[in-house]
Amino acid sequence: MSPRRNRPSKRRFPGRPAKRPAYEPLDLDRVRRGVDAIENWGGRQWRVRQIPGSAAGKIYRCPGCNQEIRPGVTHLVAWPVEGLPGFTGEGERRHWHTACWRARDRRGPFF
Repeated sequence: MSPRRNRPSKRRFPGRPAKRPAYEPLDLDRVRRGVDAIENWGGRQWRVRQIPGSAAGKIYRCPGCNQEIRPGVTHLVAWPVEGLPGFTGEGERRHWHTACWRARDRRGPFF
């Protein structure tokens, strides 16, 4: 008895081109920055980006608990998609502990 073949033979599907995934080079800067997500909170849309510990090099103050976010700690950055009048959305960026951001509906920001 011969072993089972996991691939169909090319004879079964004549004329069908082989499927190959499209290759896109990896953008290392985007990987370090993270990928944005849009979340709704407080009647506004917020852009949220996860920051890996390897990219966190400064000390930040979390608005959820008013504690420091030390360098090397994974956290997230959130800012409104549309800023308040006179402010740009990115000017309102705040670094949050991930747990504080998830609990923001229960306790709200500290400030």
